[in-house]
Amino acid sequence: MENIIYKYFPNLTEDQRAKFDALESLYRDWNSKINVISRKDMDSFYLHHVLHSLAISKMISFSDGATVLDVGTGGGFPGIPLAILFPNVEFTLCDSIGKKIKVVEGVATSLGLKNVKWVNARVETLPQKFDYIVSRAVTDLSNFIPWVKNSYKNGIIYLKGGDLKEEIEGCCRAKMVEKDKIMIFNIQDWFTEEFFESKKVIFIAR
Repeated sequence: MENIIYKYFPNLTEDQRAKFDALESLYRDWNSKINVISRKDMDSFYLHHVLHSLAISKMISFSDGATVLDVGTGGGFPGIPLAILFPNVEFTLCDSIGKKIKVVEGVATSLGLKNVKWVNARVETLPQKFDYIVSRAVTDLSNFIPWVKNSYKNGIIYLKGGDLKEEIEGCCRAKMVEKDKIMIFNIQDWFTEEFFESKKVIFIAR
């Protein structure tokens, strides 16, 4: 079966295709040593993890030279798929759990991703600011926004599912963010698979 990524990204270079094609076997290998993806999810790896991560690219095309911090990256999502898609953007993948960062290091090294760095730390301890923060449903936004408030210049891009109305209103009431700085995009407007039915990309501008 052709990789589902090609359905939505037909213009990938040969190098990008080779890297995307290599992902599943790399993650299966690492997953047998350090469990970062559930077995059920592994069976829908490209849909649930890779394509979901790439939804961010339908909302924003990062400029060459931009810096992006992936917070709570786990085994490397959304950071690694985005780094393959944007080879001229600098990605730093951050997680407080060391064994997850070991997986990131292994995958990024095997793929030869020169635009990926990794750090085993809590985001609040990182001294530098990045152009953008990306993350995939690490926690409630009311927890997440305070963690990253000093870490970015332009915006937060957050992948999350379900009804987000209450969560976002709570952040506005707590004055963590202004309502007019938030945009919500339905992933199913870009990717038609049922899996994306309630999934969103949230953009919070600085």
